[in-house]
Amino acid sequence: MKVSCLQENLAKGLSIVGRAVSARTTLPVLNNVLLATDKSRLKLAATNLELGITCWIGAKVEEDGATTVPARTLTDLIGSLPPERIDLTLNVRNQMLELRCARTEARIKGIDAQEFPIMPSAESEVSEAAGAQTALIRAEDLRDMINQVVFAAATDESRPILTGVQVEIQGDRITMAAADGFRLSVRHAPLVEPVQSPITLVVPARALNEVARISADEQNPVAIRVVPGRGQVLFHMTNAELVSQLIEGNFPDYNRIIPKSHTTRLTVDTGQFRKACKTADIFARESAHTARLSITPGEDGTPGKLVVTATSAETGDNVGEMDAVVEGPALDIAFNVRYLIEVLDRVDTAQVALETTTASSPGVVRAVGNEDFLHVIMPMHLSR
Repeated sequence: MKVSCLQENLAKGLSIVGRAVSARTTLPVLNNVLLATDKSRLKLAATNLELGITCWIGAKVEEDGATTVPARTLTDLIGSLPPERIDLTLNVRNQMLELRCARTEARIKGIDAQEFPIMPSAESEVSEAAGAQTALIRAEDLRDMINQVVFAAATDESRPILTGVQVEIQGDRITMAAADGFRLSVRHAPLVEPVQSPITLVVPARALNEVARISADEQNPVAIRVVPGRGQVLFHMTNAELVSQLIEGNFPDYNRIIPKSHTTRLTVDTGQFRKACKTADIFARESAHTARLSITPGEDGTPGKLVVTATSAETGDNVGEMDAVVEGPALDIAFNVRYLIEVLDRVDTAQVALETTTASSPGVVRAVGNEDFLHVIMPMHLSR
């Protein structure tokens, strides 16, 4: 293998695939990143057997070839080099990768590329197998969906299914849902073109976070490809691919959790509500992040109001008040204010609505003007 590329391109490629390198493994090759020539590009790949990321960078290829080298060593070395051309030459006999850049020379001991796990790709025969299905979604829509859903997935491994995000693809629409037992986030988005038959899968939240990260500069639609029976999903972008194992099991029927009606609806400025919650959390930290929301309708043409209160026996208390549009009767309800902050950080509209029925009923957060997103939060016990 003899190939040349720019330092900045190689550094960026390594940052893309690096998150898939196995942190703890008994297989030394999983600590490595694959470097392989692919037509007039250099392919980089890393995997921990649950998640695999591949990317391609522009390169001048003089001799074809492939090897794997320790990911951390290569990444640290490339990061220390000046922004100039890098020449890579592989000595096949001893798997030594020789690297030259400006006045620096280095040699890295590698492992034969044949020991690296085979990773499915959009062009591979595997993805052309019978029954393979592909859905196309705008990259911007996909990133927005992931941002508004993944944060609600569980981090506790005691219920593995809840550490994933349910992805439902049907007709010309895709839906993502995540829940951790205390909250639920649901987001819909249109597809570029309809799919022939429905697809339902549960993708690890971590994998979707990586999809959002590596698609940050993507302009073209992202292809989501599933081959029945393989237990994997492939996300294909212009210069990168991510393949992830799916989580087996049945995701809870989240539609049963979403309240079908409400008696009180509060509409308030998103920024003001977020700021009041962040201030309240300073005092709510010592009381399991509990904050009280007092919702009062207006009278005789005056606006309604929302009061956010947090109390700490050790440090004091805080009261934040703001104008609001309130439909229905007055209500006091308590929530984990951290959960409110996390959802308000992801609401991309100027106003947000909170719908509920009683102090012990779930609250439904909606972005006013965006029917594609909703978030359900379970209330906390309200002490008198």
